[in-house]
Amino acid sequence: MSTGRLIRIDLDEESTSRRSAEVERERAVAIFDLLEENEFVPAIDHKGPYHLALSIEENRLVFDIKDDRNDPLYKFILSLSPFRRIVKEYFDICESYYQAIKSASPSQIEAIDMGRRGLHNEGSEILRERLAGKVEVDFNTARRLFTLICALHVKM
Repeated sequence: MSTGRLIRIDLDEESTSRRSAEVERERAVAIFDLLEENEFVPAIDHKGPYHLALSIEENRLVFDIKDDRNDPLYKFILSLSPFRRIVKEYFDICESYYQAIKSASPSQIEAIDMGRRGLHNEGSEILRERLAGKVEVDFNTARRLFTLICALHVKM
């Protein structure tokens, strides 16, 4: 098992707006999947494993990385500005998807889901670019972290 990995993830509940059941389910799945498999290597002299606390402070995304004993290691802040458009579009298409699964045809649902996955991938790539030089993550880890950023969604 690699030591450059996350073993615990906490989301600041104070940062979040009220989440729908669907968003809460996606958040839980993203955390479960992240803990099962991830690549997370901060640009610090510590081999891991890591505990990550994500929060939003003053409209900025805070990554607070700690060791397995919960001792602070590395904290950095990312602007949420580069994520505004993609998160808004992602939430809009997710809402369309949730409505479609109630009454749309399978082909319509599949088309909306393809668009949803495309936006999710785009958000993941933006996140990887923003993390460059701070934390190295693989694509699947970036996708799950993007889901958590969406779960932290405040009125951006």
